[in-house]
Amino acid sequence: MAAARCWRLVLRGPGLSLHTAAGAAVTAPEVTGPDVAAAPVARYPPLVASLTADSKAARQRRVERWQATVHAAKSVDEKLRILTKMQFMKYVVYPQTFALNADRWYQSFTKTVFLSGLPPPPPPAKPDTEPAPALDVAALRAAACDCLLQEHFFLRRKKRVPLYLEREAIASPFLDQLVASLTGLLSARNPALAAAALDCKRPVHFYWLRGEEIIPRGHRKGRVDALRYQINDKPHNQIRISKQLPEFVPLDYSVPVEVPVMNCKPDKLPLFKRQYENTIFIGTKTADPHCYGHTQFHLLPDKLKRERLLKQNCANQIEVVFRANAIASLFAWTGAQAMYQGFWSEADVTRPFVSQGVITDGKYFSFFCYQLNTLALTAQADQNNPRKNICWGTQTTIYAMKWMEKRSNKNPRVRSKSSENEMPDVEYCHVRNRVNSSKKNTGNQFCPSPALQSLHERTSLGHDVDERYTYGLESANDGILLKNLPLQA
Repeated sequence: MAAARCWRLVLRGPGLSLHTAAGAAVTAPEVTGPDVAAAPVARYPPLVASLTADSKAARQRRVERWQATVHAAKSVDEKLRILTKMQFMKYVVYPQTFALNADRWYQSFTKTVFLSGLPPPPPPAKPDTEPAPALDVAALRAAACDCLLQEHFFLRRKKRVPLYLEREAIASPFLDQLVASLTGLLSARNPALAAAALDCKRPVHFYWLRGEEIIPRGHRKGRVDALRYQINDKPHNQIRISKQLPEFVPLDYSVPVEVPVMNCKPDKLPLFKRQYENTIFIGTKTADPHCYGHTQFHLLPDKLKRERLLKQNCANQIEVVFRANAIASLFAWTGAQAMYQGFWSEADVTRPFVSQGVITDGKYFSFFCYQLNTLALTAQADQNNPRKNICWGTQTTIYAMKWMEKRSNKNPRVRSKSSENEMPDVEYCHVRNRVNSSKKNTGNQFCPSPALQSLHERTSLGHDVDERYTYGLESANDGILLKNLPLQA
């Protein structure tokens, strides 16, 4: 039989109310001295959220624990391995794309503002320094003409160029020879080019996080997750140096232009999600001393050629293709260089990283400069981050050569027996002065275009050439003139 239970009511004695007790505690004099014992320190661990709970505090603790692991990494290789080992669905960004207005989307993904023109020129060289050797324009012009003749006159192609592979078969070897020739000739004026490493079709990869989304389906439905992006690029040529290029503008330079904001998901561009290995690569391993970028050269494919866009009534997308390629490629290359130095989204860069780019379709050239000012692109790191990445660029211009192909039934690039000693049905700038031809010569007077005249007014070649100088080609009515143009002028 269960024991009987009884309860006894204990009356509460008279005391102070809650408000009276609080007021008395505030007005009571503070007692200090040796008689007062120090408060004992708590011996139990701090109360933290569980690592396995399904709450915001638990998720934040897991993120902080992962970030502490990255900060504690002893080497760059270990840090990159931790940052890229977890594979989730990610958007694959293609630098060379036919998507409409892709440049604005790429600016939003990379937090980049685009400024028309070129960066401000560097300060003049000190008067006590040794003057640079004179620029041999004739030698540069001769080297460019040799590259043109090699691909369009001396080289005998027995078969017709495959469809949609004309640029790969014609312009690609020309660009290879042009970059190698001009790099060697300009090494006397630019010591950085003398010891540079020249890559040909070397892959460049970059992986980063930008923005957040709510997972729509699956076992993680409803959770907030970061948007992940991956760029897999393959520049035609790139020059790597062992010394970092100087900055164009200060790190905290205030740009008066805002980054475009896209209010819809990247699927509308369209971009597609895939899940595969996350990679960060500049074209060489982390132990290579040539771990800084100088200039990249990109060749647009035939599917993005100007004539095709004009036929599709997309003339306003011609410059967009060049800008999108420059923003995506230079951001991936420059961002990977910064991560090779140990920087990432939670350990932002302390100095700007600079790279240059030349985008061409074999006939038209555009020059771009990119300065990476921040890698803090995640939703948490970008809350109070005023820095912006900056990309400068020029309009497309015929810098290298001027084609005037005659309409004929046969392919002008395929030589027949009857035309063995004749030039093909393509006229070249200044090539006619070097090869005996029966075509009419209208003279060799240099007549630059208005765009180049304005570019020359801002260009100063009287001071020493530093690492930011690259080579360009100037167009003329009946001539081609190679010049060592600084991209930042």
